[in-house]
Amino acid sequence: MTDIDDIALHRLRKDGQRLTTGRQLILRTLEEASGPVTIPMILQRQPTLAQSSVYRNLAVLEHAGLVSKISMGDEHAHYELGEEITNHHHHHTVCTSCGAVRDVTLSAAAERSLERALQDAAFGQSFELHHHRLDLLGRCAACVAASAD
Repeated sequence: MTDIDDIALHRLRKDGQRLTTGRQLILRTLEEASGPVTIPMILQRQPTLAQSSVYRNLAVLEHAGLVSKISMGDEHAHYELGEEITNHHHHHTVCTSCGAVRDVTLSAAAERSLERALQDAAFGQSFELHHHRLDLLGRCAACVAASAD
């Protein structure tokens, strides 16, 4: 059993769920991926899994805090391991044309500045901020180049 399996077992039990083979396969796929992946990408890498099972299991894994969903609607939803598992805080660029999602890591100074600004905004709304996610929406280089032709 890997560290991720140990964490998953604990989190899922806390949620009244089990660590099934399908959930292990999904977690392994996300762990091995070079970035956020879509459900079709998961199915391509794990052809033994049924599409409906992947949808259900991702929802369970997301609820347990094991998986994060980056959503631009169901058509372009991407999934990755949760930051609490990877210990890697990052953000994303999301192409509004093709749906491509890429990880973006800010410098420590930029992250501290952003955290202060978000804490101030939350405080102004009497809101208790636990953490933040930031998605940068726009067009990727390939989509910009394609529209210039």
